[in-house]
Amino acid sequence: MSEEVTAEILQTHILDLAADGRRMDGRGPDEYRAVSIQPGFVATADGSALVRLGETMVLAGIKLELGKPFPDTPNAGVLTTNAELVPLSSPTFEPGPPTPGAVEVSRVVDRSIRAAEVVDLASLCVTPGEKTWVCYVDVHMLGHAGNLIDAAQLAAVAALSGATVPAKRFGVADADYPLPIHHRPVECTFVRLGEAIVVDPTFDEERAAQGRLTVATDEAGRVVAMQKGSVGAFSPDDVKSVVRRAFVHGDRLRERLAEAGR
Repeated sequence: MSEEVTAEILQTHILDLAADGRRMDGRGPDEYRAVSIQPGFVATADGSALVRLGETMVLAGIKLELGKPFPDTPNAGVLTTNAELVPLSSPTFEPGPPTPGAVEVSRVVDRSIRAAEVVDLASLCVTPGEKTWVCYVDVHMLGHAGNLIDAAQLAAVAALSGATVPAKRFGVADADYPLPIHHRPVECTFVRLGEAIVVDPTFDEERAAQGRLTVATDEAGRVVAMQKGSVGAFSPDDVKSVVRRAFVHGDRLRERLAEAGR
């Protein structure tokens, strides 16, 4: 049987299950897979976290170095986010320049961090217009079983929350200090499977989906970012329902972040 026929049969099965409120792994439409957050996973990084979302595995690392601020923000630090889809994590990933998928993950994660003002960039300025801290957020996909965006964002926020500014090592202070963190946003991704909209899609569900919507919320009750992906549409009522569900899931995932940081 050809790969195309097999994929079509699987897609039909997934859609039939979703129509009955079921999923291949036994979850309900509004249920996340098991979540594991391990902060401080890489000892040599200024901050790090390993996140497992079911069989999806993502590692985020933080590195802080001294650099020059941007001309239009002379009194602020610099934050840059990069995502790498490691080829060994999925047969669909290939070596080479960043793919559109990698670019989307990095931009969606970066947008939620910036919009929620997770990092107090003003506090990272050392000398206005001359010297500031540059914060690199590097996200590596180690195992792809679906929903890379949520796992990557969880890992990035967990790594930032436990990061240390190496001020002593760079000779700008007598001691290192925790990276100033203001908010902890969480992204929740939903996909449309026929008339059903399910949270935390697996790899196969993503391939069968007719639309993807990611909503980032924070502990202050704000929607800080949204991302529409894949081909397909969501009605205004669909969006309102997804946002309500994202707040509920966001609160639960923030509890996991808090527990992991203790």
